[in-house]
Amino acid sequence: MSGSDSKRRVLAIVTNYGVEQDELVVPVEHLRGRGAQVDVAALKKDDIETLVGDKDPGRTVRPDLTLDDVDPAAYDLLLVPGGTLNADTLRLQRTACDIVRSFTASGRPVAAICHGPWLLVETGSVRGKRLTSYASLQTDVRNAGGDWVDEPVVTDESGGWKLITSRDPGDLDPFRKEIDAALAGRP
Repeated sequence: MSGSDSKRRVLAIVTNYGVEQDELVVPVEHLRGRGAQVDVAALKKDDIETLVGDKDPGRTVRPDLTLDDVDPAAYDLLLVPGGTLNADTLRLQRTACDIVRSFTASGRPVAAICHGPWLLVETGSVRGKRLTSYASLQTDVRNAGGDWVDEPVVTDESGGWKLITSRDPGDLDPFRKEIDAALAGRP
């Protein structure tokens, strides 16, 4: 990113426990390093305790704000990291679902990795979309009307908004490249 691209605003939404460390930290640090303003919103202002492989303690991350304090209209892209516990809890939060709906209804891109697409299943946002996720979500995605595929990164622009998905932390490089492309293409 350079010039006007460096003014891009990205919102990452998570719970305070269980987000997969690299699926949050790697994209956030990458985007901040390229000049984007990235805000991490959690359920509470308490520290976010990340996990590695859904079981080992990871880095602690300080949220910038709570989900209730988010103005979704202020952001250019929504990042939904995975982690089984994080994603399962996040999809039960009305505010998180409302944030997703704000992005999809206004045509702004959403990037979800690993178990993150569970939130999109919950909001009905995957119907008619081609996407990937952690393999255990494929039945949920298909039952919600999505076309699940096993690929490192999938970008689908149908339905008036862009969805970027990846399977797991091993796919972070192509995932970040697609996020960069989506932000570069934003008016």
